Amino acid sequence: MRTTGPGSFRCKHRIAAATSSLICLASWLAATDHASAWGDQGHEIIGLIADHYLDPAVRDKVDGLLAGDRSGLTSKDIAHETTWADRYRDSDRGASRKHHLHTHNWHFVDLELDGPDLAAACFGRRALPPGTVASNGPAQACVVDKIDEFTAELASPAASTGERRKALQFLLHFVGDVHQPLHASDDHDKGGNLKTVSARGIPANNLHHYWDTEFVIRLGAHPSSIARLLIGRISEEDRRKWSIGTAGEWAIESFHVAGQHAYGLLPSPSSPGHYKLSPGYVNDATEMTAEQLSKAGVRLAFVLNQALR
Repeated sequence: MRTTGPGSFRCKHRIAAATSSLICLASWLAATDHASAWGDQGHEIIGLIADHYLDPAVRDKVDGLLAGDRSGLTSKDIAHETTWADRYRDSDRGASRKHHLHTHNWHFVDLELDGPDLAAACFGRRALPPGTVASNGPAQACVVDKIDEFTAELASPAASTGERRKALQFLLHFVGDVHQPLHASDDHDKGGNLKTVSARGIPANNLHHYWDTEFVIRLGAHPSSIARLLIGRISEEDRRKWSIGTAGEWAIESFHVAGQHAYGLLPSPSSPGHYKLSPGYVNDATEMTAEQLSKAGVRLAFVLNQALR
């Protein structure tokens, strides 16, 4: 299971002491700084795609709920609010770390390549304790179950406005997270954080970071222009085909993308734990990133349209 809090990352490679210290530090920073799926740009793209497919009445409800956000963590438009869950998680990271410790597991589901088990990856899939709102649920929960819980809460007229707002803010982020292939898979490498990769024209980093950020960057300079590009490529048949299913099914789909592409197309390591990615890998990963962002945006709209109709 991924652990991303300060002090919790353990370097597994033993080489010369000075070099080892630098690699451990770089790996720890990568694991802590890039624990969020897609990075801000990817999440904003997903939010903009979703906004395009929202029913007008649902868009009004979304905007109304977000207008009441007093957290100060992000702007109140749908694109920027997709990053709220990361900022909430990290808002007290240097102090009590209460939010970080409580919510960091909620961002992923570690389905192991050599034995995927959704129940195990979701800590046994335990139901919320009676009377507990989803935002106060146990720290040991996965992104699949949190999407289900927050969807039910957003749709519930019995939930308070504040709790429904939090449900919306978490959903805006988590539906994106479950579509990042390395947030739904693991090769006993902390979701790619322990695999160092390099490619022509891209600074070396870990595999998780490449899928979070580098392949998104290759799609364009700004979230708005990338979102427009991807929306233009989504057919009505795509929208219908993708607007079905459950968070668990989407996680399994992302797991297969990881198995076939993110992990499956890796070359043999050039040295222990290090992979030099070919232009073919980078191009394939960029295309898969575009497809996963598109699916996430359409499915986020699907979730919101159903919950707020």
